[in-house]
Amino acid sequence: QVRLVESGGGLVQPGGSLRLSCSASGGTFSTYAMAWFRQAPGKERGFVSAISRSGVNEYYADAVKDRFTISRDNAENTVYLQMDHLKAEDPAVYYCAADVYGSEYASDLLDAYEYWGQGTQVTVSS
Repeated sequence: QVRLVESGGGLVQPGGSLRLSCSASGGTFSTYAMAWFRQAPGKERGFVSAISRSGVNEYYADAVKDRFTISRDNAENTVYLQMDHLKAEDPAVYYCAADVYGSEYASDLLDAYEYWGQGTQVTVSS
């Protein structure tokens, strides 16, 4: 059983930055593809970013490209999402997800991920 715990959410002004962390336990983290999704009130959960198991390949939704950066530390069993230049459309609950059948490819589809964290709230407001 894989357990994912997100942290780092909070309130930030427009244009500000936050760094989300997702700590994994159980299994072998370095074999998982990892991803971040987000869900705003009244909207479906959507893809934000993903990273392959070694970290070589990164994927981003168009809405966050050039503003967000995903990374991972396999020695620390942690994946990060650095969010810069936050905008009014970024507030949501951000979820970390693991694809335990991951490879050097990471999917942008919810159904590809078997394990999910509980989410962390990101609020952007002046």
